[in-house]
Amino acid sequence: MEQSSILKDPVLLNDWHIVAKSGDLREDSLLAARILGEDIVLWRSEGKPLVWQDLCLHRGSKLSLGRIESNELVCAYHGWTYNSSGTCVRIPAHPSQIPPSKAQLKKYHAIEKYGFIWVCLGSPASDVGPFPEWEMLSYRKIFCGPYVAKASAPRLVENFLDVAHLPIVHEGLLGDRNHAEIDDYEVTTNSSGITANNIKIWQPDPDGTGVGAPVVYTYKIFRPLTAYFTKISSAQGFSIFMSVTPLEQMESVMWMIISMNYGKEVPENQIREFEDKVVSQDIRVVESQRPELLPLDLQAELHLRSDRTAIAYRKWLGELGLSFGTT
Repeated sequence: MEQSSILKDPVLLNDWHIVAKSGDLREDSLLAARILGEDIVLWRSEGKPLVWQDLCLHRGSKLSLGRIESNELVCAYHGWTYNSSGTCVRIPAHPSQIPPSKAQLKKYHAIEKYGFIWVCLGSPASDVGPFPEWEMLSYRKIFCGPYVAKASAPRLVENFLDVAHLPIVHEGLLGDRNHAEIDDYEVTTNSSGITANNIKIWQPDPDGTGVGAPVVYTYKIFRPLTAYFTKISSAQGFSIFMSVTPLEQMESVMWMIISMNYGKEVPENQIREFEDKVVSQDIRVVESQRPELLPLDLQAELHLRSDRTAIAYRKWLGELGLSFGTT
């Protein structure tokens, strides 16, 4: 697909997307990434993340192949050197020549939040969304992923919101076929996004600790590709903050943070391996879905009461005017 057609979607163009974990971007290194068909390069200047189009203005080589020298980025092809403002300050083949004024790289917005680096290719329309447990010392945080899928980003988000598949796709982990019924629950949509409350289900191993329990889910969708749920069992709190980065229409990366206020004796690796298994089961199914793009026309597929959250999500995306990853 042509880059120009991908970038026509203003909803995602003006949204925040995760491109890396904060710890993956060191002071002395360059990091290549991709969002919405656009190649970008990340580096740090005085601790702050900088994100530019991954394109040298001279002959179009990737800047991410270059190196950092004295807080400047040096292209690997002809050594054109750019300062932290994205301005070319040195051309080795013409050392006495002042670089042309139009030798200014295309820059993008970047922030660090929740241990991730987020990038916006346009003008940020809002914040990335709340994650209350991030500031709570009683909750341990476990990063999972990134998970790459040959699937549209909205399809992956909708799967994250879907509880009815848990007893089937994740039987023995997050559900039981003999306890597959989903009671009615409430979904509301407002200017802050979507909230689905009081979704009850029994799970044999709800969090990777190996202990079965009845749980109650609450889902919140803040942005088109960023969502969150809490899962309460007795006095135990468990949540997942999730965001999907769209690389192309049919290639996406999913990032997650698990937070939990119990099970601190359970090794982090064990919990991450559990989540890896769950996500691999999800990706196998989502990659098989047809149509590949998420249908926003509610007449295109069949819907039941248990699909309330998905119905609200599709309606909301339509109201926002999202076209990328949908049909």
